[in-house]
Amino acid sequence: MIGLGRMGANMVRRMSAAGIDCVAHDRNAETVTALQEEGVASGADSVENLVSQLSAPRTVWVMVPAAYAGAVVRDVAQYLEPGDVVIDGGNTHYPLDIERAQVLGESNIDYIDVGTSGGVFGLERGYCLMIGGPTAQVERLDPIFRALAPGVPSAERTRGRTAQPAQEEFGYLHCGPAGAGHFVKMVHNGIEYAMMQAYAEGFGLLSRANVGAEETEIDAETTPMDRPELFSYDFDLGAISEVWRRGSVIGSWLLDLTAAAMHDDPHLDAFEGHVSDSGEGRWTVLAAVGAGAPVPTIADALFSRFASRGNAEVGNKVLSAMRSEFGGHKEKKSEK
Repeated sequence: MIGLGRMGANMVRRMSAAGIDCVAHDRNAETVTALQEEGVASGADSVENLVSQLSAPRTVWVMVPAAYAGAVVRDVAQYLEPGDVVIDGGNTHYPLDIERAQVLGESNIDYIDVGTSGGVFGLERGYCLMIGGPTAQVERLDPIFRALAPGVPSAERTRGRTAQPAQEEFGYLHCGPAGAGHFVKMVHNGIEYAMMQAYAEGFGLLSRANVGAEETEIDAETTPMDRPELFSYDFDLGAISEVWRRGSVIGSWLLDLTAAAMHDDPHLDAFEGHVSDSGEGRWTVLAAVGAGAPVPTIADALFSRFASRGNAEVGNKVLSAMRSEFGGHKEKKSEK
């Protein structure tokens, strides 16, 4: 395992618990030392040293941010031999997987892309794995994927599934050739953007349900509230998140996490609402354009993240300027 960040180290721990011997490397030597002291991995102070400790056929799992994955894969490949495997478990853009598989294939080194979902809770919950690559190597590495995956008991079996559990019911799936795993993970994260946005907008509306009690100026620039008495509710958002977790059709792990966050910080004062995006939402929208597939909700969620970072400021100023020019509308300054 190369990369012992938020997920890599716990993946090593989970594999070790399943009896899989691991060698670990990270630029931060302290994280390597920590795993050694726990007795869950042998340490390596370089990529070359890591590869030297593995027996053929070697398998090297790269778990680093997408921006660095290509360089690390190239670094690893120079020490490998025909029959060895490189796994990229990060969030790489799937076209790069296709290119890397072709390049490594020229040296008879196999490349597998594994979209990995589970975050910081994966050690206990397991990791949902979406796999792309050659069938023979994916099948050979099945014990690793099964050790990392959540397992059949992690979810109630789907109605009608009564035969022996299929691979996907264990929480991992060979989705197809190179790039297939990261394509599925890309769309997975695009859906995640949209789900998160729906929760955010819903709670945002609930937080404004008492707006009828606010004093508002009566002027030409403010739309008067027709019936302020309809908006006189002071909702406890944390309590609502809790009740929705029980028996509601919109219950989910994302809602569970939201409820936990609201319990710890009821007004979410620790956050400014600056929402980052790590690439997968953008790639999902680009893939949808290429395929001619409508994904308006995912696209809107992505653009909302852009707006949260102040990227709509100039556009909003242009709107105010146009209103001022054509109608003499005076901009109302924010109280914040």
